[in-house]
Amino acid sequence: MTGAPATPVQVVFTPSGRRGRVEAGATVLEAARRLGVDIDSVCGGRGICGRCQVTLGAAAGVSSIGSPLSPPGDVELGYRGRRRPLREGHRLSCAALLQGDAVIDVPPYSQVHRQVVRKRAEVVDIPVDPVVRLHYLEVQPPDMHKQASDMARVLEALEEQWGIAPSEVDHHVLVGLQDALRTGGWKVTLAVHDGDAVTGVWPGFYDGPAGVAIDVGSTTVAGHLCDLSTGSVLASAGTMNPQIRFGEDLMSRVSYVMMNEGGQAVLTGAIRAALDRLVGELVEAAGLERHAVLEITLVGNPIMHHLVLGIDPSRLGVAPFALATDGPVRMEASAIGIEAHPGARLYVLPCVAGHVGADAAGAVLSEGPHRGRDIQLLVDVGTNAEIVLGSEGRLLAASSPTGPAFEGAEISSGQRAAPGAIERVRIDRETLEPRFKVIGVDMWSDEEGFEEAAAGAGVTGICGSGIIEAVAELVLSGVVSADGLVLDAGRTERVAAEGRSAGYLLYEGGSGERAARIVITQNDIRAIQLAKAALHAGVRLLMDHLGVDRVDEIRLAGAFGSNIDPVYAMVLGMIPDCDPDRVSAAGNAAGTGAMMALLSGAARAEVEELVRKVEKIETAVAPDFQRHFVEAMAIPHATARFEQLARRVDLSGIAAGGPDAPRRSRRGAFGRRRSRRGALGRRPDAANSEVAV
Repeated sequence: MTGAPATPVQVVFTPSGRRGRVEAGATVLEAARRLGVDIDSVCGGRGICGRCQVTLGAAAGVSSIGSPLSPPGDVELGYRGRRRPLREGHRLSCAALLQGDAVIDVPPYSQVHRQVVRKRAEVVDIPVDPVVRLHYLEVQPPDMHKQASDMARVLEALEEQWGIAPSEVDHHVLVGLQDALRTGGWKVTLAVHDGDAVTGVWPGFYDGPAGVAIDVGSTTVAGHLCDLSTGSVLASAGTMNPQIRFGEDLMSRVSYVMMNEGGQAVLTGAIRAALDRLVGELVEAAGLERHAVLEITLVGNPIMHHLVLGIDPSRLGVAPFALATDGPVRMEASAIGIEAHPGARLYVLPCVAGHVGADAAGAVLSEGPHRGRDIQLLVDVGTNAEIVLGSEGRLLAASSPTGPAFEGAEISSGQRAAPGAIERVRIDRETLEPRFKVIGVDMWSDEEGFEEAAAGAGVTGICGSGIIEAVAELVLSGVVSADGLVLDAGRTERVAAEGRSAGYLLYEGGSGERAARIVITQNDIRAIQLAKAALHAGVRLLMDHLGVDRVDEIRLAGAFGSNIDPVYAMVLGMIPDCDPDRVSAAGNAAGTGAMMALLSGAARAEVEELVRKVEKIETAVAPDFQRHFVEAMAIPHATARFEQLARRVDLSGIAAGGPDAPRRSRRGAFGRRRSRRGALGRRPDAANSEVAV
């Protein structure tokens, strides 16, 4: 005699809004799957993983009279998940039975495609949907009457219990499978990559997959260790790129490869060893083992991209700057010398064009100009500036040869951003006396106690952000003309002959080995003009192709972009006129893009589609590039009007250039030797703590 059919009950899931009727006695997880609701579960509803926690909610039109869910049973009462303890007021959806009409709230941490919300400076919402997933299985023991291999029974269980039929199994999985099955009592956890390859096996229940997102820069390498199930960042670390000893900038490293037999192998070995050490530091910081790392994503500029992959970058050093590949690269992580789980995979994001690399693709994925209607300019400033312009309708990309001046190279007192380097500069509009900040010291140079605070590292030079602010301040103060010439007209003894040209004494002090004399020379200013003109010309070229004469938003990406003041960048004319409130640093946008690709298979599909649609503009052959370059040599620009900037910054002090502009006599000198206090200058008005308005 069969029992009467169960009475249907109505169930509503929030926040998805999915609703429907299921038979009473079904688990909440079963109801969710029937209605297409997103609830996470690794253990397949066996009450082991604790990922499927839900709460009772409320919704209009649904009355939860009495007890809509069964009381906690043995599974929930006996649950002892250390990684995911059962939260107060929560139920395991795989164990709670529906007894009446109910509203079930699925919190974000129990959703498969959950969003990890981070600060805007770091990343947009990241959907957590990694390509590698763990699946807990209960496998039939071997049977003399039904001959089937252990692997065959595992794959059969995987298809029956999870609906997955992979076509590949890693060799190391085959090697360890039989021991794992017998140790786990015929219960194992499998790692399945992209739904098609079995890449890991553990006895019993295993949870805790991790992945690493890496941004390989020419100066620094940054990594983030993430929990692939929650999207949380477990550890972050950075290291210097060891290739620096073979050349400060990218093209010098290409030259090293071209001029030294075996040079590519040397550079490749150096960066791969650094990546392996970085992964080791990350897992150690998080208290994990290397074998927990199942997935690695990587971005980098085209030359770093090639060297990490063991590809000779020489072709990128000469026209037409052909990439070996611009598509995504998928391979085993061990192939580039990273010690991780034996089945760990490496995904390298696609490149956009010859000198617009995977880092630019990652930045576009992160910043999302294609997701909005506003015209966004995304710039990653480096030896070759990577520029992307557009909106949801169209995206264009180009690289522009800015050279190493923005990084402190080619500057008389220039240096890399390090303790002791001047990074912020203000010049009093009346006295023309400077004050500054150095890296590693929070005080300004005219504040009491600065000399003692700076005694450790000293004042050693000026870095990229410092030289940008120094030149911009000299222009705003009328010391440097719009065409970049050092003027004086007897206003200050700080301007005098420096070799065969003129310069501005920013600092003179210290003693012995710490003695320093930092002058902003005419050649320094010219180097900055050449660099900023190349960047601005590249931007203008893209604006011409897009058919726009303004941009709505500007994002400055990369380590350098994060450390320069956006307003000073506009004063200098590095970027076009824009509302200053909509010009900001994007942080490590490339690294964020790598993290998105690590945590989301959909993000990988998105960036691969994006790079196919981006229109590449080659500045080297564009007929209008030279015209834009010449016009952009002026500060801020020869023809473009900076009306929005002028509403924020007083540009009236900029002196016109030309042959009649007053100049410092070469017979002049910097005057009498100043004391350290005099060189630092007296304190300007408080109003000059920022750009004068």
